[in-house]
Amino acid sequence: MFLTQVKIPNSSFLISYEDRILSLGSCFAENIGTKLQQAYFLSFINPFGVLYNPLSVGQGIRYLLSEKEFTKDNLFQHGSLWSSFSHSSTFSATTAAETLQKINSRLLASRNFLSEADVVLITLGTAWVFENVETGSIVANCHKLPASCFKRRRLSVDEIVVELSEIIVLLREKNKDLKFAFTVSPMRHWKDGAHENTVSKSTLHLAVDRVKKSFENVEYFPAFEIMMDELRDYRFYATDMLHPSEQAVDYIWHRFSETYFADETCQLKRELEQLRADLNHRPLHPETQEYQLFIESVEKKKNGLIEQYPFLKVRL
Repeated sequence: MFLTQVKIPNSSFLISYEDRILSLGSCFAENIGTKLQQAYFLSFINPFGVLYNPLSVGQGIRYLLSEKEFTKDNLFQHGSLWSSFSHSSTFSATTAAETLQKINSRLLASRNFLSEADVVLITLGTAWVFENVETGSIVANCHKLPASCFKRRRLSVDEIVVELSEIIVLLREKNKDLKFAFTVSPMRHWKDGAHENTVSKSTLHLAVDRVKKSFENVEYFPAFEIMMDELRDYRFYATDMLHPSEQAVDYIWHRFSETYFADETCQLKRELEQLRADLNHRPLHPETQEYQLFIESVEKKKNGLIEQYPFLKVRL
């Protein structure tokens, strides 16, 4: 074997098709959340858009646990766009009303999902934060405002431990059986330079390790280590040489599946992934009898899975 394989300890919990999974955090949270959705798991991804630092993740979770809605007072206008410092730019729009509609509709949907969630996946990207000079608050996104609007600093291990511990306690006050899996994003923040990126990631690792040891049913999945050791070759990076490539994400997803899915879940996942591929097939000659027979066989396969697993009816 021409690689150093990362040994992953057995998890204290497994994820099944009957679980509801909330995925929060950096780009890698979107990668895993999307893989879950593509395999027909009940997964909700990033209610606030991509969040890179632990304090913004914590702020987002506190909003989800509150009954508050965002108002125009929570927005700011820069250029032609209205935006929120708590959200990514995917929520920005040319009118405050449209921005609020996007924010609050997503907030309501994610709040309803969280109320019945079984697992929360949190991916931390960086220990660096940007403080709004005017308000002193941490922003999730700078929205291309001038650098003079912000003060930049690196969180300490203690700050991150306190924040992550508080959100676990708050979430379990609502749902005592909620399980957590943390990851550190394998995507490198190269603007900080190689050394600062390493210090930032190390800070996240130290914090998550302390949190994991303080709570039951809190796991760490080594996506970062898999990328750095098993996939230590630039062919596993995207063209920017910073993000994992699609092939790398597929491989890490495979290791995630090995860790958190029972054999029966893995088997069903394979069947559903094949079904999705069949459903997405676009024929060159849809008018042929062969294609009609193919459609019938796919429909039969789908109905067979629904009969065997009734909970799939609303997902397929």
